[in-house]
Amino acid sequence: MRRKDREKDYDFGLYVIDKSPYAVLAMINADDKTPYCIPVSAVRIDNAIYFHCASEGLKINNLMADSNVCISFVDNVNPISEKYTTEYESAIVKGTAENITDENEKIEALRAICLKYAADNMGNFQNAIDKLLPRTLVFKIVIRELTAKCNKMPNR
Repeated sequence: MRRKDREKDYDFGLYVIDKSPYAVLAMINADDKTPYCIPVSAVRIDNAIYFHCASEGLKINNLMADSNVCISFVDNVNPISEKYTTEYESAIVKGTAENITDENEKIEALRAICLKYAADNMGNFQNAIDKLLPRTLVFKIVIRELTAKCNKMPNR
């Protein structure tokens, strides 16, 4: 990391992951080896990041061809125009995306995702699982590497 003065520890990175409103998943396009990234609704359980998606599409094709990924989280973004800078908190995870086939682990991950993004609709969770589980994929990224940064202006 170039800016060591902004580097934060592992626990700070987990904190950013847990509170970020979304993440951006980066991978390699399977067809031509160019970069590809896409926003995902991600949640952390222990030392792993989970996200869900449909069972087909470019993201799935890419992940099946090369499971190495990078996922970034950013929160508390505040441009400071008079200083030509931006305050932020960020975390970047590198790991391997694994398609979860164990139904119990899938449901646990989907429950955690719903608690983060739809907590006010948990009464309908079981109905959604009954209807959507067969056509929903859940991927798990075990955190292999985590870096975190923070830029906060003094006296703000």
